[in-house]
Amino acid sequence: MTKHIQLHPEDNVAIAVDDFEAGQSMSGTSAIERIPAGHKMTLREIPQGEPVRKYNQIIGFASQGIPAGAHVHDHNTEMRAFERDYAFGMDKKPDAPVSTPATFEGFTRADGRVGTRNYLAVLSSVNCSATVARYIADSFRDEDVKAEFPNVDGVVSLTHSTGCGQNIKGEGLSLLRSVMAGYATHPNVSGAVLVGLGCEVNQVADLMNTQGLATGPGLQAMTIQDSGGTKATVERGIAMLKEMLPEANKAARSTVPASHLTLGLECGGSDAYSGITANPSLGAAADLLVRNGGTAILSETPEIYGAEHLLTRRAVSREVGEKLIELIHWWEDYTTRNGGEMDNNPSPGNKAGGLTTILEKSLGAVAKGGTMNLSGVFKFAEKINTPGFVFMDSPGYDPVSITGQVASGANIVCFTTGRGSVYGCKPTPSLKLATNSPMYQRMSDDMDVNCGEILEGAATVQEKGEQIFRLILDTASGKPSKSEALGFGENEFTPWQLGAVM
Repeated sequence: MTKHIQLHPEDNVAIAVDDFEAGQSMSGTSAIERIPAGHKMTLREIPQGEPVRKYNQIIGFASQGIPAGAHVHDHNTEMRAFERDYAFGMDKKPDAPVSTPATFEGFTRADGRVGTRNYLAVLSSVNCSATVARYIADSFRDEDVKAEFPNVDGVVSLTHSTGCGQNIKGEGLSLLRSVMAGYATHPNVSGAVLVGLGCEVNQVADLMNTQGLATGPGLQAMTIQDSGGTKATVERGIAMLKEMLPEANKAARSTVPASHLTLGLECGGSDAYSGITANPSLGAAADLLVRNGGTAILSETPEIYGAEHLLTRRAVSREVGEKLIELIHWWEDYTTRNGGEMDNNPSPGNKAGGLTTILEKSLGAVAKGGTMNLSGVFKFAEKINTPGFVFMDSPGYDPVSITGQVASGANIVCFTTGRGSVYGCKPTPSLKLATNSPMYQRMSDDMDVNCGEILEGAATVQEKGEQIFRLILDTASGKPSKSEALGFGENEFTPWQLGAVM
């Protein structure tokens, strides 16, 4: 039987779950043309200039008169400015902690933070030292490391394509340094080696000074120029890691409360089902984590655009809500300065999956944030020091967004996808949540949870949320995610490159 979904009685469109042919009916309205699965059909005529409504929210405006039963997409819909009621804190609600907090098995560090993995890391300060950093890490096969040091997950190289050609006093360099410091001192990393070239803008000594880092048993630094070239630096790096491995192996998992979990909330390769199945399911899981005293980070500022008013209403204070709106205004100015626009999203893949405008995509994306109060707003890669549901500024590009979340302290990530992402994220495990069953079945080696069962009536959003929460705890306790089993995680390290390359 052909299915469709009308998300709210006031909506003037419905979503085709299956392909609809002309003559088939949605909510009593007959299709006048083919409606592909995941796409929208008008339930009544929408005059030119009138809003298109989904989730009982504006997702765009009719660029021409759209008759009832027509396919609604980018050929007859457009973006326009419209007023949003920010209503700061209006929907704030009392905290509702659980009576018996959940637990997981984690690595407790000396400063009290808890890791879900136990890695050693090699970080390059600049692209010029990336190959040397990889040579050092590649000298340690994960299988060999685990055989001799069973409590160590492996050695990971974290390299990038920047670190020079930047404004030495610019925000881009500051962001890069925040990311590197966040990874070098991450709770999932027991020891790190920083490798520089020696003449780059991102000087290793300056990086450590500005970030308050100091060398010691768990953090070493060197440059290729001072170490005598490539071979000598690789040998020195290997020796440093060999000294760190026995100490890293002393770490052992113990039972700790779920309040030590910081969850990165991400979506990528989204489709029209994302805001109906996987995103609200992840939101339900995030609510459970927050009620257990943990932290959930929503990001991708360009992908909450048009839905930011739903978050400001949940802000714990006007100050927190206004910090979010300041980010929106910064992005409006940033995209204008760079000859872009906020409706650069959705991507071609998103549109093929039924998403028409950034407003529609954003309304689905914010569902990942659940229903808890918005307790804080943070800059990209800034240390998260407020528990609960928080927002961290980032681009909408998935690897960059998650790199910032991990640098901010995320020790586990959940990634919803409708088209099928294969993302992984060392040193933090990443769980993949599929929005629909056909993609899940087609890419089952990459997907950890099938939220498409919601469309089939086999599960509810709340049931999937509870399943995801249990899997988060199991994964935090050491169960490998699908992306970890496939070996993903090193190449996805992508700091935000902000500012001119000179």
